[in-house]
Amino acid sequence: MMSHIELKPFCCDLCDAAFSQKSCLKKHVMTHDREKPFHCKSCSAAFSVKKKLSQHMMTHTGDKPFVCGVCDAAFKLKGTLKQHIFTHTGEKPFRCDLCDAAFSMKGSLKMHMKTHTGEKPFVCKDCDASFFNKTKLKQHIYTHTGEKPFQCDLCSAAFSLKCNLKRHMMTHMMTQPGDKPFVCGVCDASFFSRTKLKEHIYTHTGEKPFQCDLCSAAFSLKGNLTRHMMTHSETKPFHCNLCVAAFSQKGGLKRHMRTHTRERPFHCDLCDASYSAKSILKKHMMAHTGEKSFHCNLCDASFSLGQHLRRHKMTHTEERPFQCDLCDAAFTRKSHMKEHIRTHTRERPFQCDVCTAAFSRKCNLTRHMKTHICVAVTGMNSQTTEKK
Repeated sequence: MMSHIELKPFCCDLCDAAFSQKSCLKKHVMTHDREKPFHCKSCSAAFSVKKKLSQHMMTHTGDKPFVCGVCDAAFKLKGTLKQHIFTHTGEKPFRCDLCDAAFSMKGSLKMHMKTHTGEKPFVCKDCDASFFNKTKLKQHIYTHTGEKPFQCDLCSAAFSLKCNLKRHMMTHMMTQPGDKPFVCGVCDASFFSRTKLKEHIYTHTGEKPFQCDLCSAAFSLKGNLTRHMMTHSETKPFHCNLCVAAFSQKGGLKRHMRTHTRERPFHCDLCDASYSAKSILKKHMMAHTGEKSFHCNLCDASFSLGQHLRRHKMTHTEERPFQCDLCDAAFTRKSHMKEHIRTHTRERPFQCDVCTAAFSRKCNLTRHMKTHICVAVTGMNSQTTEKK
């Protein structure tokens, strides 16, 4: 009867918890005493409550008796199923007391609360990165190891995050035009999720909301910021076996190796051009389409790339964010600052394969290579004349 009228006369002396039955209070008190009399026979785990042991045993048996009536999802606990149902109904009963955020799962609320406290107890051993929960740390570690444990059953794609695999699987299921309901208002691009559309819109606006705390870099995607943060880490476990270069990520080493092998796996479908990076091919494709969706709000100029628009806006503001540490020179582009620094260091990284000449700028090497071509052509012409 007491359980119906919500009367809870049995109160814990150590916290604010209250219960309708004395047996429930007794079980609860054991969580304070840390007494764990219920031991698992399959592993070393121990629990203070017998029910927790029963739930744990399902991790060994793989038993998931609670099945969702809307989809095929199955769960070990009835409570987890109940929270899963909220993802179908859209109900978010777990609300934050400090802001307007609401969640369908209690675990998500607990994770969110740490954003208010700033608590990040899970620290990476390879770098200084720290995270709110153990799962995020585990996902981060994949950026060091390059591991991609989540593989697609329909193609060779593999991912370091389970959510990325889920998004990828939707691309296989989409066969009809209406399968991508989120359409961009600026161009004809369409997407299967609202998040992807939001990320795409940044390419039109040039907005980069994810900013680095250690430098002036900013990104339109959170994942790109995470990868960028690795460049600040002193840990670079991925070494090139052909030179002294080292990288914080496996992907960086993979891209670097193409500078040795001259490999260009990304080919243009409209011409013979090929590139070492997918991002460079994407920029090249805009030269064919002539699309210039990035417009300056201070003049009539428009550009095919967001970075060109940002660079152009500096001509209006006269901003020069890249400053030389050795003199007072400042530049609008980071590449120009790098070239300038070589005038101080006398470094000449661009070397000719035919002779001993070396240059501080790539364009000077390109110009120099033409002198070898001219010499070769002149030699061939003189040989032809002698034969005649």
